[in-house]
Amino acid sequence: MATKTRDKPETVDADSATRERILLEAARLFRHHGYAATTLREVADAAGIKAGSIYYHFESKDQILGEVLDKGILAVIDAVQQRVNALPAKATARQRVAAAIEGHLWGLLHHGDFTSANIRVYGQIPPAAKNRHRKIRREYADYWDRLLEDALQRGELRPDASTAIIRLFVIGALNWTVEWYNPQKGSFQDFVKQITSIVFDGTFLREPG
Repeated sequence: MATKTRDKPETVDADSATRERILLEAARLFRHHGYAATTLREVADAAGIKAGSIYYHFESKDQILGEVLDKGILAVIDAVQQRVNALPAKATARQRVAAAIEGHLWGLLHHGDFTSANIRVYGQIPPAAKNRHRKIRREYADYWDRLLEDALQRGELRPDASTAIIRLFVIGALNWTVEWYNPQKGSFQDFVKQITSIVFDGTFLREPG
């Protein structure tokens, strides 16, 4: 009686590594050239595989795009939630939002091609892919809305501004740091402190008197 052989671990590892390499190169190409202008042949060439081999790992360019988008935003969400959840139960709303800012920046800047591709190509992607990805974006927006609403209820957030507008402004500003942040200009922690200070305290000193 014939027995079914299992894939060798090294084969599985090699397939996984190739798959990740395809996603990484696709993210880089999407980031710099856009989704529509990037071909599967270019992705395959950049990943060092034959063009036809890409279909062993993915069914289509849309599937690659979906996974690139997911990896970008999920890396940010994971970093944010880890930092917020690590705070003590008695943490202030300001501390929780500060932790979310740090996590958002860490996720963005340590997964640059994926997060930048996420920001740059979202408007170019097919409706079906956009609708699927919109759910994840909405859940992340809801997470921030809860943080800000908690701050408002605790009296730590100015009551004359919409929490939705604050969230859109803060996340929008944080997102574009991936395009200009330079790690050679200072440590990540110093950068986070400056960004957090600007978000919380603004840029101008109070008027005298």
